Formats: sequence, C-alpha cells, structure tokens
Amino acid sequence: MSLSNVWLQLLDGSLVRADQVTEITLHQTPGFAGKPSRWLLDVAVAVPVGSGDQSGWRTGPLHRTLVQTNRCPREAPAALARLLARLDAVDAAGIMRADISRVNAAPHPERTVAAGEVHFGFTAFTGGSDPVPSLVDGGGPSDLRELTSREPASSGAR
Repeated sequence: MSLSNVWLQLLDGSLVRADQVTEITLHQTPGFAGKPSRWLLDVAVAVPVGSGDQSGWRTGPLHRTLVQTNRCPREAPAALARLLARLDAVDAAGIMRADISRVNAAPHPERTVAAGEVHFGFTAFTGGSDPVPSLVDGGGPSDLRELTSREPASSGAR
C-alpha cells in the first residue's frame, strides 16, 4: 500500500501527491507593519530548493502550505498524519484538503478530521468501469488536438 493515489490540495489550489510528503510542519510567520502574524501548516516534499547570498548557497526541502490560521492549530500535524495513515490502510484514492471554513461543504463530509479550527476532508475519486485510454499504448487519441476538441482531428487522408 502507498499514498500514490491520494493528493493533498494546497492553499493555492495546486496538488501534491501524498506519498511525496516527507514532513508536516507548523510554524508562525513574522508580523509585518499593519499585518498580524499567521500560523502555517505546511508539508515538505523531497524536492530540493535553494537560495544563496554572499556567504554561499543553501538547499533544503520544498515546503508547501496547506492552510493558514490566526491561532496555533497545535494538533493539526498529528491529525493530518493520522488521516493519511487511515487512508493508506484502505488504499484510498482521492483528494485531501485542509480548510478552516468550507471543508464540510465538499462531497463526503463524513470523511473529515478536525484539529482546532483546521478541518481535514477527504473526497474519494469516483470510479468508472471504463479504463482511461493511454496515449502511450495507442488507446487514446491519435492527435493531441483530439484532447482539446470534441471533433476528431483529420488524419490528412482524403
């Protein structure tokens, strides 16, 4: 079993595959003039990123934000780890999201875990009986225009 079919929806809406997560972190941002500090729940993935200055180049794992809050959601990393372990045990496939307001409005609201104001929700992919054709094995469209158009592309033959 693995989490290769579970995706984590990030704060910006993009997705990270759960089996690529190496760390779950919680940290507070610094406050700026007129802006209060926020708490960020992040996941780290095994992709090195770097930055440098006059003293040299430093690399570290890529951190991606799942949710931000005004109050410290101290139990959120452990709650997320428990949910991912439960999903791994049943070989789940779908999207897990973290939210502070709308998680119960998504499909399958019974599949949620709360940690303070942070709620984690999981929506399973609905399975169809037809397999998805592959472009590699020749079962899919023969021309990429078929992927974006409802009409098949012309083969050029007359």
